[in-house]
Amino acid sequence: MALGFTVEELAGRAWMGGVRKMGLTRVAPEEWLWRDFDRAARAAVFDAHPEAIAVLPEGADAAAEAAQLVAGTRDFAQAARSVWEDLCVLTDDGAGHYRLVAGALGFPTHWFLEEKIGQVMDVIHVPIPGYADQLSDGVNHFFRTLPVGQIFGRSNWFVVSSKAWRYQPGSDPVQRFAHVTSDNAGETLFVRSERQTLRRLEQTGAMLFTIGIAVEPISAISTELVGRLAQATRVMADAEVKRRGNDHLLAVLESYAGDRAARMKARA
Repeated sequence: MALGFTVEELAGRAWMGGVRKMGLTRVAPEEWLWRDFDRAARAAVFDAHPEAIAVLPEGADAAAEAAQLVAGTRDFAQAARSVWEDLCVLTDDGAGHYRLVAGALGFPTHWFLEEKIGQVMDVIHVPIPGYADQLSDGVNHFFRTLPVGQIFGRSNWFVVSSKAWRYQPGSDPVQRFAHVTSDNAGETLFVRSERQTLRRLEQTGAMLFTIGIAVEPISAISTELVGRLAQATRVMADAEVKRRGNDHLLAVLESYAGDRAARMKARA
């Protein structure tokens, strides 16, 4: 099954609570990157945030190879403007751990490039509950063994309070979602999905990690998927619920999902 490019497709294939898994699916080369996207929005974000692109000296060759692969140029900053996906380049630190040595992070979800550049995967993912004991070993093994020529992808989802492409809310989650009710949730909540892919670079052996963002108001998501997201949030660990929002958001999401399902049943 293809990974897809819409929120409905991406969120529908993503982790829904319980034990964390990478959830990888093979991606065909012709389905690797977004073909049609808002080029003006892409350019504008890097004009406004020059700090969103960083290349460490030791990552220059790998970044240039990544740029050539995705955009036909060895200029990493130019390549970042030429594709919808954010680009992260990671190299083996010599001890079997992959380290972030270059990044173009125009549309981040909850993180800042300047805080992660130079760090290995285990450190980068410290804020994610369950990563260390459920995913770390598998991710590190995958990074060490992925052959050149194969592309794999995965997706995730978040229920957020903004449709902005850059999602780095500075407010406390309680304040962020305080205005949301089950009545206005359809217009004030958004489902944000990341379409992530992994591909080995042939010349440097580095790993290229791409992140493409899709956002839709929750009212545009199918009733079935809204119910699944609400149920998934209910079974997530407390630390993960806190990372994604708060208990108020959980209650609103469940109420909104129930109301949607009831209206759908009444129309049947």
